[in-house]
Amino acid sequence: MNTVTLGSTGITTVQNAFGALPIQRVTEQEAVRLLRKAYDGGMRYFDTARAYSDSESKLGVAFDGMRDKVFIATKTMATTPEAFWEQLETSLANLRTDYIDVYQLHNIQQCYRPGDGTGLYECMLEAKAQGKILHIGATAHKIHVAEEAVESGLYETMQFPFSYLSSQREFDLVELCAKRNVGFVVMKGLAGGLISNSRACMAFMNEHPTVLPIWGVQREHELDEWLSYMDDTPTMDAELSAFIEQERTELKGGFCRNCGYCMPCPVDISIKDCARMSLMLRRAPSANWLTEHWQAEMRKIEDCINCRQCANRCPYELSTPELLRENWEDYQNVLAGKVQV
Repeated sequence: MNTVTLGSTGITTVQNAFGALPIQRVTEQEAVRLLRKAYDGGMRYFDTARAYSDSESKLGVAFDGMRDKVFIATKTMATTPEAFWEQLETSLANLRTDYIDVYQLHNIQQCYRPGDGTGLYECMLEAKAQGKILHIGATAHKIHVAEEAVESGLYETMQFPFSYLSSQREFDLVELCAKRNVGFVVMKGLAGGLISNSRACMAFMNEHPTVLPIWGVQREHELDEWLSYMDDTPTMDAELSAFIEQERTELKGGFCRNCGYCMPCPVDISIKDCARMSLMLRRAPSANWLTEHWQAEMRKIEDCINCRQCANRCPYELSTPELLRENWEDYQNVLAGKVQV
């Protein structure tokens, strides 16, 4: 297993990290068990966020008394100094710590800078001076915002979606981070669930030694899969390379990444699921998506008022109303037996 040093932070860890968003969906007891098993298996970098309900608190319980043995990154969606300090203090209390290794401005819509009028970057500098955070980072979904933040020299880490389905511009962002000595933290390494071959995914990451993927873990078998690669790290071979090329051909072009930033919908369409239903029917057991529940959810697409709020919010600039209609047409054909999946 590769080790990665996150740019100028000096944080060095195995290239196999824990994304703690999904543990908000399990009990505290189960979450703590998973987190400690991850640590025992060699994981050292754990990423969470103030927005992930009780995820921070679960990390706090799991690593209470062993703070110096792990790296903890969390995030704030604050847009004012008052909210920044409130969220930072809440995170510190939840995590049972007096410092955060990497504190990230969450899903930034602009590159926050000193003197921009928001006061947010000044808060970061003050928190760092107080020792409450060690390193300043950001997460983004819009590529131009990520590029500007990296170029600015103001951020020590950038967290951005990256997988073997990424565009050339996203590959270029990885190179830009390496050039600027900015740590690159990978979110959505499985492309929001569209990638199911973890071995191919890990082999791909192994070919990019400057990136640190954080895998969203909710179930023990998922964790076991990632931990198995600590000693048996996949490397790219002809078979995996051919598989990835086939995947890229099948999934080229615009597809929903399931980030959810298009939500909520004024007519209650579950856009992040419905706008990629055709892919899920073909890449997961189709019976799971043909239940009465999902038939009812897909039928809501007929209520779309074409307000385009979802399209305006989409960080990937997808035309989501059109995607919804295409997926609904395909779904009906599958239900009617006109198309086999």
